[in-house]
Parts: sequence; C-alpha cells; structure tokens
Amino acid sequence: MDQGEAPAPDRCPGCGSSHRIRDAALQETHCADCGLVFDRAFSADDVRFGSPTRTDGGRGVGPFAPAGSPRRPLGSTLGSLRDARGNLLDSSQRNHYFHLRWLMNREVTRHSQGVLERSPAREHIARAGNDLGLPPVVVAEAERLFREGTLRGTFRGRGLGASVGASLYGACRRFGLPRTLGEISSVVNTRRSEVGRAFKALCRGLGSPLPSVALRSYLQRYAQDLALSPRVRATVEDMLQCVEGNPELSGLSPHGVVAALIYLASERSGEPRTRTQVARVGAVTEVTLRSTTRILSRIFPDGPPG
Repeated sequence: MDQGEAPAPDRCPGCGSSHRIRDAALQETHCADCGLVFDRAFSADDVRFGSPTRTDGGRGVGPFAPAGSPRRPLGSTLGSLRDARGNLLDSSQRNHYFHLRWLMNREVTRHSQGVLERSPAREHIARAGNDLGLPPVVVAEAERLFREGTLRGTFRGRGLGASVGASLYGACRRFGLPRTLGEISSVVNTRRSEVGRAFKALCRGLGSPLPSVALRSYLQRYAQDLALSPRVRATVEDMLQCVEGNPELSGLSPHGVVAALIYLASERSGEPRTRTQVARVGAVTEVTLRSTTRILSRIFPDGPPG
C-alpha cells in the first residue's frame, strides 16, 4: 500500500492489515498484527448469562434481575488516598473525603434497601414458594404485594407468617393458580383464620379486590390427582357451566364446590371415588364435602346435564 493511499475501511489504519480480533471479555476490537484498538464498538453476538459455576471472573451479561428483586443503584466511588486527578491527599482532605464517603454509603443503603431487605420476609416467601411449587414470577409478585402492603400499613400488628401467607395467596389468585388458604397456611405455619384476615386487610389496603381463581383451574389440578377419565372430566365441566353464579352456592369455597362436583359426577358415571380421597385432594373436610354434595344433588336431581 502506498504512503499517500488511504487504507480501506475494513483495514487497519496503522499497518493496513485486514485481520481483526474481537475480544468479548474486554468488549473491544483490535488489529491482530499491530494490536491497535479500534474506536468503533461492536455488539456481542451471543449473550451468555452468569452462573455460579463459571470460572472466568463473572464476565459477560446477566443474570438479569427479575421483577421484585432488590435494585442496587450505581453511584460514584470516593477514594481515600487520591483525588479524581490522582494527586495524593493530605490528612485533612483524607478525613473530609472519608466523611463524604460515609455519608454517601449511608444514603445509598437507605434508598436501596426496602422493607424486604430489612426483614426475613424474602427468605420466608422464597421457602414457602418452593414448598408450594410456585413459579418465580408468582414469588416475585408475592414480594411486591408484601412490600406494598407493608408500606400501606395493612400488615401492622400482624405476624410475619400471616403477612407472608396473605401475599402468597394474593399472588396465586392474581395468576390464577389453584392454591387454597389451608395449603398456604400450613406452609407458613400459621392458622388459616389469621392468613384469611391478613388477606382481607391486604385487599382493603390495595383498594381493589384480587381476582378469584377460576373453578376450572381447580378442576385441572384435581382431575390429575384423582386420575379422572375424560368422560368424567367433561361431565364436571358441563356441571360447572350450570352452577356458575348460582345463589345457592354463594359463600362456599370454590375448591370445595369443585371437589363436590367431582365426587357427584364420578359416582353417577360409574367411576366412584371415595369421599375420603376426594376430600383429601380437595383440601376440605368430609363434613364440608357431604354438605356441599347435598346442595348439588338438589341442583342436579336428575343427574349430570347432557
């Protein structure tokens, strides 16, 4: 290449070489022959997420923080020996900068740490969500509800177990997961009545009631646990369409209604399930199952519809 000739756009301006190397760790592109670093940035081809098993010093991208996780703000770092230009500080200046750094760390900690970081609620929610088999998005929603309920003062005077249980139950209802108050209260080691009162207080604090879980969500779960045949399951679905909005079933728990429908439909279809088995899967007592079945028998005196 002549001295007066300008290098091609894809060649190195120093040596004219066209061999370039992209370093994903340093996020730079340099010449393979002379080592000149180009100013033009590049976008990473593959995004690798961080993992505890990686040994490359944590370089790369991720893992991204999910919704509800604590946010750590990025701020300046004040040194204690040199100023921004690299000049050494005398004793008075070091004391002054040490005091400024202490104030900055205190303010950053105060703004970054919320109610979840100042209490063991996050650990309780994570453990209860793991025991219930909840997906991460539901656990994150429970953390958000707990944070909002604490800031609004709805959990004031209530135990941690009741507050955590109410947040988990509200998150399950928001995402339509069939989890009962009894299951959640047993996981958080709190009485069902306390979790229910905390959940009602949370709904009042939010200003809008959380949506209830659809009856078909309980049916999908119970049908799998009881190994119902497609014929019995279709019968229960037809019965659900008939009982929706029925005033005789107002005030009854939805999972109890679904359990009673399954017991009634399986018995009349020739594939009976015992009352004890249905009550255990439906998380209700046998007395509740018997009384609900009696009400449904009055609604369907001639058997299931169709």
